[in-house]
Amino acid sequence: MPKVQFEELLKAGVHFGHLKRKWNPSMAPYIFMEKNGIHLIDLQKTMVKMDEASAALKQIAKSGRKILFVATKKQAKQIISDLVGGVGMPYVAERWPGGMLTNFPTIRKAVKKMTSIDKMMKDGSWDNLSKREKLQITRQRAKLEKVLGSIIDLTRLPAALFVVDVMKEKIAVREAQRLGIPVFAMVDTNSNPKGIDFVIPANDDASESIKLIVGEMCDAISEGLGERKNEREKETADKKEAKPKVKKAAAKKVEEIDEEEDVEEVEDDIDEEIEEEK
Repeated sequence: MPKVQFEELLKAGVHFGHLKRKWNPSMAPYIFMEKNGIHLIDLQKTMVKMDEASAALKQIAKSGRKILFVATKKQAKQIISDLVGGVGMPYVAERWPGGMLTNFPTIRKAVKKMTSIDKMMKDGSWDNLSKREKLQITRQRAKLEKVLGSIIDLTRLPAALFVVDVMKEKIAVREAQRLGIPVFAMVDTNSNPKGIDFVIPANDDASESIKLIVGEMCDAISEGLGERKNEREKETADKKEAKPKVKKAAAKKVEEIDEEEDVEEVEDDIDEEIEEEK
């Protein structure tokens, strides 16, 4: 897996933190220095933490489980939609629906309602509705699509949560922590890293910084999915290859049994002849 270079992080402005007066003391281990009243993040530590996070996400993807990405801030919405959507993982780029994790069955009901509307539009029942009813249902469908469209394939709770800006997405983080779901997050100098399982100290405001780090995580996920696919293909090929061998072995066993039966018949005939001679 290709690793992001120090120069790339520097160019994307990943090292720029917040004003010194806005800092969270818990972020002290990840701060390199203060310059012109702004805290600068230690990019060496960022690189180490990125490697740890990407390796963990790769294994989750390889196991076939889902990672839910959450980034509702303006500069991250399109990035999340493009990159995360590209690897087939669920994401929330609009408002976080409260209770999405802690009240997951209700969210699933809303998703099923959306799919039932889609089904209705395709079959004949849609034509029987009045113009007003069609308009109401279409509006309802659009509203559901905006909030839940990106999690339509999330049939069970995610194996992990990836968050851009833990302060903005504090409700999502709290729900994940309550359910014991591991949290991966970009954490800036004004945020609290406590309770975050995989902290990536980074600028969570600059779009280039978000794009670089989320892109690296998505590359790791893509690699994990690729390895999973290769393993499954190998298993299928091995099974196909094993079938003729099993059949051949079974046929050989039948032949051996037949031979044993023939020997037994000959032995019986000899025994009978000996008895007659006596």
